[in-house]
Amino acid sequence: MAEKVRVALDAMGGDNAPGEQIKGAVEALKLTDNAEIILVGQEEVIRRELAKYTYDTSRISVRNATEVIETGEPPVNAIRKKKDSSIVVAEKMIKAGEADGFVSSGSTGAVLVGGQLLVGRIKGVDRAALGILMPTLNGISLMIDCGANVDARPEHMIQFARMGAIYYKEMIGKENPTVGLINIGVEEDKGNALTKETYQRLKACTDLNFIGNVEPRDVPAGASDIYVTEAFAGNSILKTYEGTAGAMLKLIKQAFMSSLKSKVGALLVKDALKDTLKMMDATEYGGAPLLGLNGLVCKTHGNATYKEVSHAIVQCVNFTERHLTDKIRAAVSPDEQ
Repeated sequence: MAEKVRVALDAMGGDNAPGEQIKGAVEALKLTDNAEIILVGQEEVIRRELAKYTYDTSRISVRNATEVIETGEPPVNAIRKKKDSSIVVAEKMIKAGEADGFVSSGSTGAVLVGGQLLVGRIKGVDRAALGILMPTLNGISLMIDCGANVDARPEHMIQFARMGAIYYKEMIGKENPTVGLINIGVEEDKGNALTKETYQRLKACTDLNFIGNVEPRDVPAGASDIYVTEAFAGNSILKTYEGTAGAMLKLIKQAFMSSLKSKVGALLVKDALKDTLKMMDATEYGGAPLLGLNGLVCKTHGNATYKEVSHAIVQCVNFTERHLTDKIRAAVSPDEQ
């Protein structure tokens, strides 16, 4: 029998830790048979929470880490000073080959800095990038970069596109996915210096299915399989997307509860609406992997619930089973193979 995929989970990171993280770990065991989960954090706290559940004890273990990096701490200083924090311990486990993937809802800055310094970039990768799968009216799209590089250059954007294309093909199963460049207009000469030069470079890439510029308003419709951008725009679009979805859901609920007639209507469409909302729920697709590292680091939302955590663990299993790090390494630095 093949060895299970070892996923280190930051049990102390996030707004809802450790409760939602540990519940997510237990739930993940039900979603995949091929995960072995290592809960990293303050052992006494973790074991007290674990005691609430019945689970396969051979598939969940605990690695003690006495310190916690808080969200507001300067990331570089935190990584250097808190060497026994859950983030540092877990990312060192990736570096040492003691875990195949790492999931954290903790400080984004610390997770990213730790990924770069402790796990390290693949040779040939200039900047690692966060890529997140997003539900759209046309299926699933990938936004890259959505939070790691606010000062990206055109050559970085080309690498984002190539890494994103590999990830999308392997995880979604679509050959030759379309690549769109996020911009303020669809015309070729639109945008700032970064988007104009990136457009020309993407246009010249024969290995990418580049379809041109995509305006943010067309992202929810699924205008492209992959959206390439730098982190400031990508993260802004992502958060606007999530905020709008949340606001629309509240408005729908208010409309259904506004009268007796609407309440009856709500009962009639309840099942269909539930299925539709599930399809558009981003937490169903896990977290955002930091593509371009020598190991898998996956970041979930700071307020992640158990459902997002559990799906991120499954995402790590799928990522590892498909040998995505090796495939990105081969594409970016083929001379090293």
